Amino acid sequence: QVQLVESGGGLVQAGGSLRLSCAASGRTFSSYVMGWFRQAPGKEREFVAHIRSGGRTYYTDSVKGRFTISRDNAKNTVYLQMNSLKPEDTAVYFCAAAYGGPERFRESQYPYWGQGTQVTVSS
Repeated sequence: QVQLVESGGGLVQAGGSLRLSCAASGRTFSSYVMGWFRQAPGKEREFVAHIRSGGRTYYTDSVKGRFTISRDNAKNTVYLQMNSLKPEDTAVYFCAAAYGGPERFRESQYPYWGQGTQVTVSS
């Protein structure tokens, strides 16, 4: 069982930056694929980025060049650095984890989820 706790959300003006953190429990964090998803009001949850155990990353097109996902296996933590934020980035951001395996882009591929953290970008 893996427990995930996100932090770092908040209110920021367009063009600003935020860094989200997700702290994970468990002794095999380094073997997990870690993902970030987001859900805007009235919309379905969508994939944002993931990072595999070896460090390979993947981003949805709308955040490429602006967001960076990284991990610190010694701290059991994954990060999402968000720069050049836009009002359309406003959403609840969720951290997710899945043990091993290939690229994971769908909610159903992640069995473990955090509670979410709100990110609001004002225009």
